[in-house]
Amino acid sequence: MVNETVAWPSAATVEPTSESVWASPARRFALIFGAVYVLVGLAAFLVTGLHDFAGPLKSTFVIFAVNPLHNIVHMLLGVVWLVGSRTKRGACLANIGIGAVLGLVTILGFANMLSFLGINGLADPDNFLHLVTASMALYFGSAGAEANPYRNL
Repeated sequence: MVNETVAWPSAATVEPTSESVWASPARRFALIFGAVYVLVGLAAFLVTGLHDFAGPLKSTFVIFAVNPLHNIVHMLLGVVWLVGSRTKRGACLANIGIGAVLGLVTILGFANMLSFLGINGLADPDNFLHLVTASMALYFGSAGAEANPYRNL
């Protein structure tokens, strides 16, 4: 019987593992977009305040019309992404779920059925933001969820 000593790797030599949020594109996307959506939702409150909760939109944040209800919806989406980013499976589910919801929101927005959220018709910038975000979320929840297998070739 051979007596071998096993040395623990130092923090400087540890490679990212499948447990690392950075090892999975699905988790990375969920973490980054979750943080961005929460921060944007919070920052938009500086513009809207808490009055006219779901009222007519008089405020714009960058180029997007907002009200407090719209801000809360963005913050909730961000929280779902952040919670999902804890595991690869959770991130994939969050990405697909939010991607599907935003896809529906895009269709309803183009049909001018979401004016209570400040999404008004075909030319509204929110519709294009939701279309791009939905497409990316669906990609990172499905085909793009895995790391690139050709990266080390």
